[in-house]
Amino acid sequence: MSFKIITISREFGSGGRFIGEQIAQKCGIEFYDKKIIEHVAKELGISEQIVANQGEYAPADITGVSLSDQIFNIQQKLIKDIAQKEPCVIVGRCADYILSDRDDVLNVFIEANKPEKAARIKKLYHKSDDEVKKLLKDVDKKRSVNYRYFTDKEWGNRKNYDLVLNSSVLGYDKCIELIAAAYA
Repeated sequence: MSFKIITISREFGSGGRFIGEQIAQKCGIEFYDKKIIEHVAKELGISEQIVANQGEYAPADITGVSLSDQIFNIQQKLIKDIAQKEPCVIVGRCADYILSDRDDVLNVFIEANKPEKAARIKKLYHKSDDEVKKLLKDVDKKRSVNYRYFTDKEWGNRKNYDLVLNSSVLGYDKCIELIAAAYA
């Protein structure tokens, strides 16, 4: 099977975004993460921070067309347009679900063991042990609620992905190697 698109869902602190960037470089394809946030913010005339928070975390309002719904609708259209246009890596944003009707998408989930995630978060974000503990619990919970709200599926469920890799066990280089091999 030949893949054109790689989607990467990831646990907070697993290095999934970094792995995605490296895969895009290695495969010579575009990388989309913050570019999607920038586009949606510009289209809605709101800050990128609001899009990042509302677009990846739990919806703030489930009545009518909430800001979360508006963001998701724009992201969905953009992700479909990008996938139609060019080979790429897309991190998060429910891209695996949005592109589920395509047979040229490799859906990857990156997980990691709690101690490694905590150490990575502490180092990258300069957080205390208590802050790291709270972030580990809150961010993935919010991602899970958001994913379920928009997809009616369980975030992180192995059945939703073609590859599930533990970056703590395999290391980033091996994760990159395995995804690149599957993509080729």
